[in-house]
Amino acid sequence: MLTSEQRLDAIHRLGRALADPTRSRLLLALLDGPNYPAVLADQLGLTRQNVSNHLACLRDCGLVRTQARGRQVSYELVDDSLVHALDDLLNVVWGTTRPHPQEAPAVRLREESYDFGQGSP
Repeated sequence: MLTSEQRLDAIHRLGRALADPTRSRLLLALLDGPNYPAVLADQLGLTRQNVSNHLACLRDCGLVRTQARGRQVSYELVDDSLVHALDDLLNVVWGTTRPHPQEAPAVRLREESYDFGQGSP
């Protein structure tokens, strides 16, 4: 179980990532799967240096990872749980829902792991 400090740090890292429109656009682009900085720059109409800087920030925030592919490096979201989390966040904001196959265990895990010092969850 994460400590209160770890949860707060995670929220701060996520907030830092989402606070910048370019980083948000990169996260959304990576929902479609791994990609190269040059391709992302072309897709989003940004410079390669700008994309590289923002991808480095997203990597430091723990949201993306690199994968060496020959002489190039691609970027991807850290795992499927982040894909689901971003998808869920978008659905919450737009008032739609789509259950995930593992929804019931995840709900139990959330209920058991969030203790804000207010007694039972």
